[in-house]
Amino acid sequence: MMGARTTRMLRMAVVLAAALEATSASALDQGAAAPQFDLPGKDGTVQLAKFQGKLVYVDFWASWCGPCRQSFPWMNEMQAKYGARGLQVVGVNLDAKSDDARRFLAETPARFTIAFDPAGATPRAYGIKGMPSSVLVGPDGKVLYQHAGFKAADRAELEHVIQKALGGAK
Repeated sequence: MMGARTTRMLRMAVVLAAALEATSASALDQGAAAPQFDLPGKDGTVQLAKFQGKLVYVDFWASWCGPCRQSFPWMNEMQAKYGARGLQVVGVNLDAKSDDARRFLAETPARFTIAFDPAGATPRAYGIKGMPSSVLVGPDGKVLYQHAGFKAADRAELEHVIQKALGGAK
């Protein structure tokens, strides 16, 4: 038989789990229009609208994020491998200090588009909850896929999603 304290704790756990489930639902559903952004970039202004007609892999990252260091070589590889077929990788940095981001980029170069959002408006619009997180935006500007985190085991699945969105492996 459960005690009153255990019963209260179980009720609280159920309420907390329901609240987390309700808030962890992504702000963007598959097929929803991806929020537009216009951000300063490493090489000029970065606007999502300029990539209309391309498959855009938007990656949210920060200098302090360990998995982000692992994802950059993979994103470089994806940009090199699929760029000619219409893929554009866009890394959106969320560091409050641009010097932190620039140090990271000096150590871990990006061969794809980099934008800076120190205020964090873009990840809020996308419902991002952790680093790194990525959103695959179709040529029509609609969300195709979302992914949180990055580990070696994610590489094949993410590449498969990119290939499929580009019309299959070639």
